[in-house]
Amino acid sequence: MEKTLGELAVFLNGEMEGANPDFIVKGVNGLEEATAEQISFAVPPNVEAAGLSAAGALVLPKDAEFIGKPVIRVENPRAAFAKLLALFRPPEEVTRGVSEYAFIDPTATIGKDVAVLPFAYVGGGAVIGDGTVIYPHVYVGRHVKIGENCVLYSCVTVREGCVIGNRTILQAGAVIGGDGFGYITENGKHSKVLQVGNVVIGDDVEIGNNTCIDRATVESTIIGSGTKIDNLVHLGHNDILGENCMVVAQVGLSGSTTVGNNVTFAGQVGSVGHIHIGSNCVFAARSGITNNIPDDSICAGFPARPHRDWLKQEVQLRRIGTINDRLKALEKLVASLQSEKK
Repeated sequence: MEKTLGELAVFLNGEMEGANPDFIVKGVNGLEEATAEQISFAVPPNVEAAGLSAAGALVLPKDAEFIGKPVIRVENPRAAFAKLLALFRPPEEVTRGVSEYAFIDPTATIGKDVAVLPFAYVGGGAVIGDGTVIYPHVYVGRHVKIGENCVLYSCVTVREGCVIGNRTILQAGAVIGGDGFGYITENGKHSKVLQVGNVVIGDDVEIGNNTCIDRATVESTIIGSGTKIDNLVHLGHNDILGENCMVVAQVGLSGSTTVGNNVTFAGQVGSVGHIHIGSNCVFAARSGITNNIPDDSICAGFPARPHRDWLKQEVQLRRIGTINDRLKALEKLVASLQSEKK
């Protein structure tokens, strides 16, 4: 694909500077890899270095200094770069239709323009929405409902009764609706509690590779629309995540945790169960959440506490060695003074 810089400026709703609008752009790439025929992007503090790159053109913030290269200025260079990637490197097209090597139960409903690739399994009463793509070795259980224009990559499992919204992406190996970790312990023995609920996932959700979201005991584990979940995340039974949350790799939320909207969990955050986490919260990596958290909180540490408090305590911990040395010196001084009195 080739586009002129002028066409790209219109496409990005940006402003050109120092550029011939007929300059031909043949691709998009990262700043270090871009060639003279490609476009890249930069944001502070990397704008000056971008001027020294081999990129033929750059997307920069509107207030960035001119760097002597053809530039398109936009409000959000990262978002513009994402649009360029989608333009120059669109996803590979998948041939539509149901493979003769896939198993589709006769009672399942398959929408229009669906692709079901070899060795996929679609169970009885399942509904697959228009435009959805199901890759090889995907398991779709009985009475599952999958919306329109979804993508289920290889080895995804969606168990019985679960509901997936529109335009949702399930990366390879994700398991939706596995049994929740529910047991009753009597006389030292653990007896399984049947998990008869389901998982309900909203629109425009993405769930990473090998992430597991357990079904509720009797009702629904819920993932709100727009939420993005990374690889190797575990969400326990009866959890409720709000809309537009960001859940980074190796997060684990225990059962019956309720989370508001626009919450960010950095890597390896963990929580106890049966708590409420408010909206617009941010948790630093490896935070341990042990109690309810109000809206608009920024937390870190174990147990998770306000970030400012955690920083102060970290500074104090680093001073313990010095304080210990001073304490020992004082103890020696007191001991010597006491011996002199004797």
